[in-house]
Amino acid sequence: MRKFNVAVVGATGAVGEEIFRVMEEVNFPVNELLPLASARSAGSEVEFNGKMYKVVELTESVFDEHEIDIAFFSAGGSISAKFAPFAAQSGAVVIDNTSHFRMEADIPLVVPECNPQDIAQWTNRGIIANPNCSTIQMVQVLKPLDDAFGINRVDVATYQAASGAGKEGMEELVLQLQKFFEFKLDECEPKVFAHQLAFNLIPHIDVFLDNDYTKEEMKMVNETQKILHKKMEVSATCVRVPVLRSHSEAITIHFDRDIDAARAREILKNAPSIVIEDEPKEKIYPMPLTASNTNDTYVGRIRKDNYRNNVLHLWCVADQIRVGAATNAVRIAQKWIELQD
Repeated sequence: MRKFNVAVVGATGAVGEEIFRVMEEVNFPVNELLPLASARSAGSEVEFNGKMYKVVELTESVFDEHEIDIAFFSAGGSISAKFAPFAAQSGAVVIDNTSHFRMEADIPLVVPECNPQDIAQWTNRGIIANPNCSTIQMVQVLKPLDDAFGINRVDVATYQAASGAGKEGMEELVLQLQKFFEFKLDECEPKVFAHQLAFNLIPHIDVFLDNDYTKEEMKMVNETQKILHKKMEVSATCVRVPVLRSHSEAITIHFDRDIDAARAREILKNAPSIVIEDEPKEKIYPMPLTASNTNDTYVGRIRKDNYRNNVLHLWCVADQIRVGAATNAVRIAQKWIELQD
């Protein structure tokens, strides 16, 4: 089997670290591994397959110097904007976890379970965009149902974990919980989030736009339409919750025809990367606690609307760092490798 020289930009961040773990789990065909980060992190070490690798400073020429085939980017939009073109020009395929390239018309936005055919468009600019975390788990659910019944509208409320703000977000939540038990929570000034997250909900992720939706909410609208190649109506309300990792979503789906909940459940049961946990009377349903550190999207509470036969409600949970970032990126790379054979 052919092996590839792989670079991970943002190697010391939460997503970068998870990419290493996912590649280990799937026995990704790595020849040489190049962990990249800022000058501040250069010289530190990361572990992959039992071996320690020194983190190298990210520069414009580093991809040429190491003959990189696949470059995972997860260090922020400004870093991708500056350095991803150099990686692509060197001949590497860039798989970018940031929002920077997602809505550019000539760059594919890919969830392999939904639109693997779009990966072929990587030759346009050498870049494949990884969607927003909350979008990925939702479209994994929507795609098989749309194929079967036709979707015309989706309303979603997200319950997004602190992990969506990276290591800093998780650390801030943990610190606030610690301060609570020290009776010093009022001394803990929030820095990552707009307000205290511990014991609170914040209906505010990213910046507010002129239409009073946040940028995060509009990502779900626009990215869903691009991935599914369909101008379906989508409305989102995104809420930050005091959970360490794994995002949850309450989704209401309007179909072109009447829907049967049992049939929908069967379709999702057979869909890729979906696990059904839907026995509410037995207290079995998806939760962040059980979805964390896994590579699947969990779906439950599947039920038909009380008033409209063409409306379905469900609940889904997935690990934001994995399904919403690292796992999807690695799966894109695996599909890209298949295209090279």
